[in-house]
Amino acid sequence: MGRLLGVDPGEVRIGLAVSDPTETIAAPLAVLRHTSRRTDVEAILTLAVKHSVEAIIVGVAYDLEGQAGPQARRALRLAEALREEATVPVLTWDESGSTAAADRSGGKRAPIDARAAAVILQDYLESRRG
Repeated sequence: MGRLLGVDPGEVRIGLAVSDPTETIAAPLAVLRHTSRRTDVEAILTLAVKHSVEAIIVGVAYDLEGQAGPQARRALRLAEALREEATVPVLTWDESGSTAAADRSGGKRAPIDARAAAVILQDYLESRRG
């Protein structure tokens, strides 16, 4: 077990969250301002190394039919770019509804994008516990 990094990619901002070392609880970490895929990948990987993560989980917002629309395709391209550079596994996770869930969750101390990343990561962690 080890820390995991959750990524909520957006057109303007990228929310990040990290799990505890037991992979039980996800917490908001940071928000990056999207500049370019290359710069985004470098910043995400820098944080992954800093927090000694063992995997990166990228949220992908599929539509109601489970299809990848424009936003999902952007997230999939980011995940692929991360895979090309990362030394840890990069996985994708359906993040549909994560921002709405983060908004309902309260916890206003962390920015909404980081809270959404925590929702994505927490959902992923809970799915693994079965």
